[in-house]
Amino acid sequence: MFKETLQRYISMIEQYIAQISWGKDSLSESMSYSLVGGGKRIRPVLALASAETMGGNPEKILPAAAALELIHTYSLIHDDLPALDNDDYRRGRLSNHKVFGEANAILAGDGLLTYAFEFLADPTLGQPEQQLRVVREVAVAAGKSGMVGGQVLDLAGEGKQLSLEEIEEIHKGKTGALLTVSARLGGILAGGTESEIEALTDYAQALGLAFQIKDDILDVVGDSETLGKPAGSDLRQGKSTYVSLLGLEEATRQLHFQIQKAQSALKLLDKNSAFLSELAVYIEQRQH
Repeated sequence: MFKETLQRYISMIEQYIAQISWGKDSLSESMSYSLVGGGKRIRPVLALASAETMGGNPEKILPAAAALELIHTYSLIHDDLPALDNDDYRRGRLSNHKVFGEANAILAGDGLLTYAFEFLADPTLGQPEQQLRVVREVAVAAGKSGMVGGQVLDLAGEGKQLSLEEIEEIHKGKTGALLTVSARLGGILAGGTESEIEALTDYAQALGLAFQIKDDILDVVGDSETLGKPAGSDLRQGKSTYVSLLGLEEATRQLHFQIQKAQSALKLLDKNSAFLSELAVYIEQRQH
């Protein structure tokens, strides 16, 4: 049942992305190249699932779910640039800047970020007050208090031995902020109560840390072909990770702890949250 539901959500978002009207200019080609180039679609899936768990119609929030994927894709394009992670491959293909050049890659990321807010402004999404709240929360999660701020901390920590608290602070912003707002977005647009939205928040925050711990583990034990990007890049860049600090065994224990924490948060929901619970297990067990 989980796999069928996951595929239903992925198909919904893929079909929505496929119908986006792209131009024939180089900027449109660069934006489309990275957006349609695969990926787990975890953020839009989390939004759709959270909305449906709250009793909402996931079809109605597709523009907002797609916006999350646009923002995530922009961040990957910029992460791969030589000034940041300097990765030549992403999702098993050449990185955007290797195909279109650094200048176009920067502009493609900028274009995807701003395009996302066109989607979030879709008047069919929900009540105006819900929509305004979502727009603000997504902006905060994507900006200096969230994803971008986490990336800055990540850069500042290269070549340094960071504490566990410092590593967690990085990843609460870099990875966790967008995952958390994905769950909140679904809850808000579906009309969830404040206590329900907070339960989704606690769930997604633990899920975000688990996601990053798993990434750190895969960077050590995974292979480049399966990952779709170079394995061992964190080590080469001198980054402190859960594995470098705690060792593989303890990092794996921390991963499982965060998964259990996420599942415990769902128990506060008086809803059928089986899919969200199994999504946590899926993230724990993923191989790419």
